[in-house]
Amino acid sequence: MVDPRIALAVAGALTLALLAALRLRRSLRGRWHAARERRERVAIEDALKHLHDFEEKRLVPTLQSLAGVLSLSHPAAVRLVARLAALGLLASRGEGLTLTAAGREEARRVIRIHRLWERYLADRTGLPETEWHSEAEQVEHQLSPAEAEALAAAMGHPRFDPHGDPIPTAAGDLPVRRGFPLTLLSPGVLAEVIHVEDEPEAVYRHLVERALLPGCRLRVEATGDEEMALVADGRELVLSRIEAANVTVAPLPPGEVMGGPYLSLAELAPGERGRVIALARTLRGTQRRRLLDLGIVPGTPIAVEMRSASGDPTAYEVRGATLGLRREQAAKVLVERMRPGAAMPEER
Repeated sequence: MVDPRIALAVAGALTLALLAALRLRRSLRGRWHAARERRERVAIEDALKHLHDFEEKRLVPTLQSLAGVLSLSHPAAVRLVARLAALGLLASRGEGLTLTAAGREEARRVIRIHRLWERYLADRTGLPETEWHSEAEQVEHQLSPAEAEALAAAMGHPRFDPHGDPIPTAAGDLPVRRGFPLTLLSPGVLAEVIHVEDEPEAVYRHLVERALLPGCRLRVEATGDEEMALVADGRELVLSRIEAANVTVAPLPPGEVMGGPYLSLAELAPGERGRVIALARTLRGTQRRRLLDLGIVPGTPIAVEMRSASGDPTAYEVRGATLGLRREQAAKVLVERMRPGAAMPEER
């Protein structure tokens, strides 16, 4: 005969185990639903961004373009479009898709967060610029409007992201894009880069390596079916037309000059001196602030004292102090070579 106390204990243990299993099941179900809702929200926001991008470029987005950009199957794209329409964010016109006013407002909210975060990464961190876009792609789905406003206020309400794109205001206002692709610039016309597209990443990386960033001045020398010959900040470059299509330029008024080519501090030999002209546009965030804090600002004379045994870093004299810079840092300090015997300010 089974002891009643043992039977009661076993029954109690089984009950507790059953209750624990039910709680776990509810917890897993809740997490699954939360993850599903988040995936749906991300898909909706990514779709709105795509539609808005086509709208800005005066293109007509379609079900096929949406499926291609978001890597969706045709049935999944159909379901997503139906969901957007049910939420009042999208309307269909023939084969094309159109944002409603509510859809446009929501798209600009996401775009605002994305561009604000890229501005933050550029100005306040040392993250390589080829990684800004992917980081912002994550954060744009996470920040609330209140958090975005706090971020904008902390940065002084910037108007443009580091690629030259305008940042939508909190009210959803967005300036009309100006300029046109570099591929349409007539030979001999001096222009300034006002925007560089950050996708695809491989093309963007190559443009960054060539220092073709907002603010760069250039002129087309010759064009071909596949390539374009340029002079950019005094340097001769050759770009494929695919790369050039990712660069937006605006012609400069008559009388403006290009400037350059610029010598970098890394090109000076021990014993030579240079005067700082500017810090390279590719020098951003904490690295830029460090050099500015060291007194490396336009007009500052710098003397090359000696290189280490390995050739890197190099010792420089700046404002009476000796400091060491790695070659990659010195390469981003643009200088003009000073004539031999020219006195440094502290020697006068």
